[in-house]
Amino acid sequence: MEPRIVYVHGDGNKPREEVLTSQWDSALFGVDMGSASRMAHWAPLLHPEPLPDGRADPLDGGAVPAEETRESAPASVEATEEFVARTLAEARAETAGRAAGAEGAPGTGAGSDQPLAGWLRDMGYLAEALAQDGGPPVGAPGGPEARLLPSFARTRLFRLLVEHTFKDVHAYFFGGAGAAIRDVVRQALDQAREGAGAGGPLVVVGHSLGSIVAYEVLAEEPRDVDLFVTIGSPLAITEIQDVLAGPPAVPAGVAVWRNASDLRDLVALDHTLRPEYAPVHLVTDHLVLNTSGNHHGAREYLATGPVREPVRALFGGLAARQTG
Repeated sequence: MEPRIVYVHGDGNKPREEVLTSQWDSALFGVDMGSASRMAHWAPLLHPEPLPDGRADPLDGGAVPAEETRESAPASVEATEEFVARTLAEARAETAGRAAGAEGAPGTGAGSDQPLAGWLRDMGYLAEALAQDGGPPVGAPGGPEARLLPSFARTRLFRLLVEHTFKDVHAYFFGGAGAAIRDVVRQALDQAREGAGAGGPLVVVGHSLGSIVAYEVLAEEPRDVDLFVTIGSPLAITEIQDVLAGPPAVPAGVAVWRNASDLRDLVALDHTLRPEYAPVHLVTDHLVLNTSGNHHGAREYLATGPVREPVRALFGGLAARQTG
């Protein structure tokens, strides 16, 4: 009845499963945890060739060679703002053409109190992967004008944005890959409950898009999870909640949910899950310092106290025994 931990990685290509698992173990526990840890390694579904073992993952805060940056870098901030302005105009035109009351007039409808333009602009800054503090803050002048849109228009804009910038997110929500990715997470959870781990504490850690996948699997099929940890998660963003399979709530079976984000992490643009995911007493939001180049790195999140401490408390002396 030893504890088990299941990791769910985020967007982009990754190293081989055993390499990535060991990297996360080292960041969280300071040692490779062997059979006590497991990675829900879904990257091969979208990226047939893994990153070389010594290669840094750019979405995990690592650097990439300049020639590959030129080939694969998302649009610049200026191009993204032009894209935002154009798609906002298209959505407003579509909104105006709809019959009154079908989804609500512009500025009404479920969740329409969330201005979208500022979020889109900020995601553009993430797409450029700024490696330093600064840049126009949220709501700074010079960006596209923020308007309140009904949920169907926000969802359409969100879909266009992720197709434009974040390919794996688009594949998960709109490209037909979601079911297969969730299957990988289900299998990892099932395997974690087998053998010596049966009946012992279970921890699930999801980073970025991986936090969404882990959340949806746990919401679909309730499991006893002693600690659910989300790091660099976009689950608090209204546009993400618009496209989830069900309304936001703590998944049945989750005893404790800890959410950690850095204020400079623009994937986790909204840092508080607690107001939207009931029952609120099960959720705690933590602001931490993520020292990776883009403030989104998984290993940097795993090394922070609010993430490490509750996990290590459940694992007791197991990490120390792994070094013996």
